[in-house]
Amino acid sequence: MATNLLAQAERLWTSLQGLGVRRLVALALIGVAVFAVTGVAGYYLSRPTMETLYSGLDRDDIAAIGAALREAGVPFDVNAESTIILTPAGQAATARMILAEKGLPRSGAVGNELFDKLGSLGLTSFMQDVTRLRALEGELARTIQMMRTVKAARVHIVLPDEGSFRRERQPSSASVVIRTDGGDDRATGQAIRHLVASAVPGMKIDDVTVLNVDGRLLASGTDSIEKSPDNLLSLEKEVSQEIREGVTRTLTPYLSSRNFQISVAARLNADKTQTNETIYNPDSRVERSVRVTKEQQSSQNAAGAQAAGVEANLPKQNGSGAESKQSNDQTQKREELTNYEVSSKSIQTTSAGFLIQNLSVAVLINRSALTASLGDKAGPEAVVAQIKEIEQLVASAAGLDKQRGDVVKISVVDFVDSSRDLEPAAGLTILEILARQTGSIVNAGAVVLVAAMVIWFGVRPGLKMLLASPAVASAAAADATPALAPPESGQNFLIESDDGRDAFLEALLASRDNGPERKLQKLVEFDENQAATILKQWIRQGANG
Repeated sequence: MATNLLAQAERLWTSLQGLGVRRLVALALIGVAVFAVTGVAGYYLSRPTMETLYSGLDRDDIAAIGAALREAGVPFDVNAESTIILTPAGQAATARMILAEKGLPRSGAVGNELFDKLGSLGLTSFMQDVTRLRALEGELARTIQMMRTVKAARVHIVLPDEGSFRRERQPSSASVVIRTDGGDDRATGQAIRHLVASAVPGMKIDDVTVLNVDGRLLASGTDSIEKSPDNLLSLEKEVSQEIREGVTRTLTPYLSSRNFQISVAARLNADKTQTNETIYNPDSRVERSVRVTKEQQSSQNAAGAQAAGVEANLPKQNGSGAESKQSNDQTQKREELTNYEVSSKSIQTTSAGFLIQNLSVAVLINRSALTASLGDKAGPEAVVAQIKEIEQLVASAAGLDKQRGDVVKISVVDFVDSSRDLEPAAGLTILEILARQTGSIVNAGAVVLVAAMVIWFGVRPGLKMLLASPAVASAAAADATPALAPPESGQNFLIESDDGRDAFLEALLASRDNGPERKLQKLVEFDENQAATILKQWIRQGANG
């Protein structure tokens, strides 16, 4: 085995020596080009699929993130503009966790770190005020971004300028722009207003304005219900959501959550009302004053009396028969007036909230689940009784009032594919797997195609040159020994008909320094028929010559 390998190595070295310097250089260049093209194509076509980790970054964040990922051993790439950083697909979550531990990316939301870069020399009061304001804005933006639905936030604060000759103080104000991924943006806006107003000295909630990236105003000014119809609509949604959650909690133990659906429509009345009421209590009185009036009259009447004159003054005679009548009249009158203070109560009520005008609740129940819950008693009467019981539960949970006009409607229907939720998820089909691996398959196919093209157009010509090299060597041997050089037709016949021509030519090349007799002897030993054919041709040529 070792001898065979050594012989093959010697034959290969002999063949390479017979190629010549020019062809050896060409073969070396072809080999280098093949390896270079294959390596470059394999590198670019076999790279993993990259996904965006962060976008819109500045160069400082790019440098910090690159250093952190390189230290953690996570591969990454950066686009040509140095604004987007990419990681292999499937490693984005790990990379974000690593960067979050290091507080990256910062992306301009710089807070109190600004004070770390300030020097004590050459810093004016204006620069100090601007740095303080930027730090406050950055810290507020960081805190707002910690909310669950807020993905990005920008805060702008305007602080009043202090002046010695100003009578009125300008109030502080702020504006916040947020980007969310869903949820109740108006509730988030109200929370942000309270946060900013509490963090800035002298700022009121009404002086904070919150918008989203779409330009929609979320909270501004007094933001009362009568001034903003959207607030009333949002309030109706919140009330409906609260009632729906209450009904859901009530029916979930009774029926599983996948066997019923609830819809609630609440109509609210947010009219501002003011009521004045005065109440008098006659049972509760206090004596305030007493007035007593007394009146007494006395009168006397006499009949038959003499007229005034001299006769009246004369002495009367005894036994005078003159008659006289006399009457006395006396009258007394008493009046008593007592004044009492009656207690009273005045009530003034101002209502600026809302009242539920009416509620409408609709409940859909899966027929199969309701029938299964009844078991053997699943008759029409039992189903109707069950529906009435559910209706009472819904009315109690939602707080329905029939006098107010509230309505509840329960309907039993067949849900579509109600049992599919419990079925296990089907595995991926072959087509889905191939579709997911399309990128890898295309990359692999491209690498194979490039390798095939390089082999076909690069390696194949080189192999042809190696295979054609013994002919060159035989031509050189023919020039050295003209007596043994066969004619052109004989040479073609020999190469086409001899399967072992390579070994024969290599043997001739190896023994080119020997005499013609040795060559003729090896030729006869190798193949007697071909040797005889060559000799015949030589004889004919000698006879013709």
